[in-house]
Amino acid sequence: MENCYSKHYNSFTYRSHTCGELSSAQVGEYVTICGWVQYLRLSKFLLLRDAYGVLQCTVSEEDIDFSNIPLESVVKVDGKVSLRPKNAINSEMSTGEIEVIIQRLEILSTAENLPFNLRNYQKPKEQLRMQHRYIDLRFPEMQSILRLRSQMLHRMRRFLVEQHGFVEVETPTLFCQTPGGAREFVVPTHHAGLFYSLVQSPQQFKQMLMSGGVDRYFQIARCYRDETTRPDRQPEFTQLDVEMSFTDLGGVLSMIESLLTHTFPKLMQEPPLKKITYKHALEHYGSDKPNVQYGLQFKNIKQLFPEKSRIPHFDAFAVPYPAELGKITAKNKDKIKEIAKKHKVKVILDHDIHKEFGSDFESNLKNIIGQQNSAIISMGDYENACLCLGEIRELIASLLRTRNLLKTEEHTEVLWVVDFPLFTKGEKGLETCHHPFTSPHPDDIHLLDSDPLKVRALAYDLVMNGNEIGGGSVRIHNARLQEKILSMLGMDAEKLRHFLNALRSGCPPHAGIALGIDRLVSIVFNTDSIRDVIAFPKTHEGKDPLSGAPSTISEQDKQYYHIRTC
Repeated sequence: MENCYSKHYNSFTYRSHTCGELSSAQVGEYVTICGWVQYLRLSKFLLLRDAYGVLQCTVSEEDIDFSNIPLESVVKVDGKVSLRPKNAINSEMSTGEIEVIIQRLEILSTAENLPFNLRNYQKPKEQLRMQHRYIDLRFPEMQSILRLRSQMLHRMRRFLVEQHGFVEVETPTLFCQTPGGAREFVVPTHHAGLFYSLVQSPQQFKQMLMSGGVDRYFQIARCYRDETTRPDRQPEFTQLDVEMSFTDLGGVLSMIESLLTHTFPKLMQEPPLKKITYKHALEHYGSDKPNVQYGLQFKNIKQLFPEKSRIPHFDAFAVPYPAELGKITAKNKDKIKEIAKKHKVKVILDHDIHKEFGSDFESNLKNIIGQQNSAIISMGDYENACLCLGEIRELIASLLRTRNLLKTEEHTEVLWVVDFPLFTKGEKGLETCHHPFTSPHPDDIHLLDSDPLKVRALAYDLVMNGNEIGGGSVRIHNARLQEKILSMLGMDAEKLRHFLNALRSGCPPHAGIALGIDRLVSIVFNTDSIRDVIAFPKTHEGKDPLSGAPSTISEQDKQYYHIRTC
């Protein structure tokens, strides 16, 4: 990513240069540098590191002794830049041609009892690194990621504000509980029986801003959800939240495509991005966030089961894969059985197809999947059969990848998934597929009363390499329609009276989207987890090893906040 910061890293400081910017151009100059002691050798050479690079400093005066300085102590060095002897040049260092001859050294801070060394070849386990994150942040890769993240957000802000007139508005974190959606964190107050909730997103606020005439809003928003932590999910996270008035689905998609192309010019495909429907994604990839970097697209083979064609919701799909993979191992067979059990469908592995269905079926299947391919079949309820095979597809892809049998696109694949269903069938009735403020597709509104599960939503997800990095929708701006949707979902409209009043006050048509910043940065920089791109993340259990949070509170605080403990 292009550096969008000023080069004057030393303004407002008493250093003259950083450790990474000196070169042969400064030979003979008197400089002041500061940093952490990375390495000491022969009581004569000192490697000094800061956020910008590493520099060798050399003793010339006998009265300067740094042999007893602990590693990772912070020092200030005054000296002259000199060329290294030709036989001492280090081509692997950006500053390898020069060194600073120390004339004065001052210890600014002494490091004591470090829990681990900053060595990539002996990097400690993640738990220990997170417990001492202030040290872990000194690793060059952490420095690089945080600075590139900052640059990314800066480029997004410039695009939105300077080029397209958006207004950055901060919205509250403490709010009332929102019906539907993810579980929210509850915040007690000193008023007995009254609680705040931490917002899971600024959804209501940004829609009310549209009603208030702020027609182009954005925010780098902190969001909170009391959900299970995963490599791509944290209890608190950051999203780029955007909303526009007087727009439609096409307007929002075009805006985000332009934003990402501006932010990642070398990474993104040229807009417009490919769009596929939710139905297409499910039937060909078994996921609403398909990874299309590789093939392994499903084949619908329902026609091979004429006797079951009249069974409601029955379907059958096969995922073809190169026959060179051979037989599935017992360990992976067990994994596939667990996946099938979870989705309550029947799965047939390639080597069981002949035994299960006979030679004619096998021959007809080969005509569909290709003679050089093997296949795994999933059959049962339409949606479950697709989702089951989607997980199996990912497993097969990983097995093929380990044997270099998977053809994968090297470039980043970004696409839109559209035409999601507005509702899904839950245990207690209808549930929202996106959130209750999503507008139904205008062509399907007549189905709201007669067949609500067939109503499509004006919702859209942005998918990058099989990861959802953003999602949004055209919103409901009509209060009566909003009340109807809330009623169909069994939600108490009184809890959203403030929001409905805003819609009644004269609210323009509007639409928006939120991009998951942590997940986007993690994908772009190819990290194992979003924890690697967050300065102070939580563990997979949602805990903070650094401070010990969540922690207990005193009995006095419990009384003040009217909290009873069992």
